[in-house]
Amino acid sequence: MDRTQLLLVGLPLFLFCSDIIQLFAPPPPKPAPHRHPSDSRPLIQQQPPPLEFPIQVQKDGGIGYGNTVSIDFCSSCSYRGTAVTMKNMLESQFPGMHVVLANYPPPLPKRLLSKVVPIVQFGAIGIIVAGEQIFPRLGFAAPPQWYYSMRANRFGSMASIWLLGNFLQSFLQSSGAFEVYCNGELVFSKLKESRFPGEIELKDLVGRRIANSRVMGAL
Repeated sequence: MDRTQLLLVGLPLFLFCSDIIQLFAPPPPKPAPHRHPSDSRPLIQQQPPPLEFPIQVQKDGGIGYGNTVSIDFCSSCSYRGTAVTMKNMLESQFPGMHVVLANYPPPLPKRLLSKVVPIVQFGAIGIIVAGEQIFPRLGFAAPPQWYYSMRANRFGSMASIWLLGNFLQSFLQSSGAFEVYCNGELVFSKLKESRFPGEIELKDLVGRRIANSRVMGAL
C-alpha cells in the first residue's frame, strides 16, 4: 500500500479510536470552591429554589376533544416543517385535538434496495483500491479493461461512486407522501393529489370529518 492508501485507511481509524477514547474517558474532576484561610466556618451549600412550571389545564369541552389526526409524511423529503405547521394550525383551530406526526416509509422493495446501495458503494471502492489482489482470487487471470480505466483516475471514480450512491439511496428512501388521517380515515393524500393541502382546505376537510362523526354518533 502506498502513502495515499495508508492515509485513506489510517485517518478514519484514528478518528474512530479517538471518539471511542473520549466516550469512555472519565469526566474531569470539579474544582473545589476557594476558601479564605481565616474562614473556619463550615461551608454551607445553598440549594437553588425549585423551579415552578405552569400547570396546563386540559379543556375537555374543546371542539376537537376526542378526535385524533395523523399526519404521515416523508421525513427524508424535508416535509417535517410543513407537517409541524399543519399540526400547530389544527391544534389552534380545534382545541383538544390530538395531532400525531409520523414517517411514511417507502415500499418494501425500495427499502431493501436502499440497504444494498452502501454495500455496493464500499465494494466498488474496495475494487478500485485493491483490484489487482481481488480479481485473481475471484478466478480472473487479469483485471478487466474497465478496471484500468477507473484505476487511472481512481480518486475521481471513488468520488463519483460515493455521490451517485448517496443520491440513489436518498431516492430509494423517499416516499413523497403527505397523508392526513382523521380518526383513522384518509382525508387528504399527496400521493393521489400530487400537491400539498392548503391550511384552509385542510381545516375544512377535518372539520367536515368531525361533524360527520358527531352526526353518526348521535344516531
